[in-house]
This record gives sequence, C-alpha cells and structure tokens, in this order.
Amino acid sequence: MRREISATISLLADEQDFRAMQHYRSFAFDDYAAYLAWIEDLLKVCASQGSHTTLALFDPQDYADFCADTGLDPDSPSSRSRYTAELATTGPTIPYDGTPLADLVPVLIDRALRQATWEYATDLLDHLGTCASCGKDVGQEAFTRAAGLLARILAAARPGHQHLACSISAEPEALIVTLDADTDDDGDVHLDETEALEFTTVLALGLSNQPGGLVLRASAPSVADHICGWRLHEGDLAPLTSAEVFDAYCTDIDSGEPLAPEPGVVYCVPPDLGSKGPMPGRHP
Repeated sequence: MRREISATISLLADEQDFRAMQHYRSFAFDDYAAYLAWIEDLLKVCASQGSHTTLALFDPQDYADFCADTGLDPDSPSSRSRYTAELATTGPTIPYDGTPLADLVPVLIDRALRQATWEYATDLLDHLGTCASCGKDVGQEAFTRAAGLLARILAAARPGHQHLACSISAEPEALIVTLDADTDDDGDVHLDETEALEFTTVLALGLSNQPGGLVLRASAPSVADHICGWRLHEGDLAPLTSAEVFDAYCTDIDSGEPLAPEPGVVYCVPPDLGSKGPMPGRHP
C-alpha cells in the first residue's frame, strides 16, 4: 500500500521564510541547514518506499492568509498539513526523482515565479473590460492575437532551438517571461504547453497597452546564433533594427555602459510577421 500512496512535501526555500515560521511554537526546527537535511532525508525515505512524492514551495505569508481565510490555527502541524494539501492542487510542484535538493530548489522557485507572473498577468487582462467601439473583450482579443503572433514567430524560425524572452513594463514591477522551443527539419515545433500559455498571457498584456519588447535567440548546430527582436507598439510587434538589437544586448542594464559583443552571434532583423490591424480599444 505504501507504493500506492502519493505525498506532497512543502519546503521553505530560504532562510528568510524559515525565520518567519520560527515564531510558531509548533515549528520544531531552529537551524535552516538541519531543516534542509531533514527534508532531503524524508524525500529519500519516501522514494525508498516506492511512493510518488512531489515537492511544493511553502510561503509563510500565503500560509497565514490561508489560515485566516479558513479559520485554522496557524500554530498547528495539522494546519500546515492542510495548507500543503492545498498546494498539491493549486501551487507549482515538482516530482522528486532523487535529484539533490540543492538542484531542485531553483527549479521550484522558478516555477513559482512563473505561476505568479501568469496569475498576475491574467488578472490584469481580465480587468481590461470591453472595447467601447466594437464591444469585444479587450483581454481575450489580446490573448488571441498574442497566440497568433507566437505561432508565426515559431513558424518563421529556422530549425533548431529558439529561446524567447518577453518583458513588459507593468506596474508595480516589470513582468518577464521566457519560452524555449525546438523546431525540427520538418517544421514541427516542440515546447512545454504550460510555459507557452504563460508566455502568451504576458505577451497579450503587452499588446493590450503596456510598453515592452520581445527577443528571439535562435541556435542551431555548427552555425552562429541569430538574435532579433521586436518592440511592443500600439497593439503589435514593431521589428527592431539589427543596430537596436545590438545596442540592447551590448549595454549594461544597470550602469548603461557598453558591453563587449558576444562572439559568434549575429544581430539581425526579425522576419516579417504581417499586421492584423488595430487592437480593440485602439482605433486610429
């Protein structure tokens, strides 16, 4: 029966979160390194018993909100267990396969950040309302256009690996999302559908009326990497010149000082994706 029981173990990913939990008397740990070692031992025991175990990210503030909303006592192991069960169905998780915990934590944090970015962008899209002129849902139209643009970008890419990065200057902070895809010689594109959804949502937010940009880095064996990009402009993607792409990649973001160009890289103009006219809510 042990092999038929699945388990989720929630992890405090840094010392700041660990210290936030220490004011609960029922939290038994007083040393973060010892806590991590205990978690890793527990994962190994579960794996040795043949059970399927996933790892989730324990957020102390989210936990406190969860307890307040459900009327649970936050200073209770059973409440932490209830919260972990909730994470198993709503939060990002990764399966434990014997990989060292030190290597799993960055992956888990990245997935949590991606999910938070997607949820925030989705919420902003949902509140854009309808176009006063045509009555269409602005957020839905932006998402549809973003999905079409992404498909055209990947269709126009040469065979190999494509790494896309989209950044949006949203408030209160910028949103950044990436997507990796592989195109074979037959033109078939292989990617993670969840990551594609996250990427499309953030791109849609930019198309709806947020300044930002999109960069594509294409890699293939035995040839130089090609980098191109677009500026998000009036509900569409405006291609950057090769000089603009070069300046973006060869300038330090913090200091503004020039950086040495990366060897073996070609900075180029992106393919023409065509235009589909103004977005709803954006009429000339």
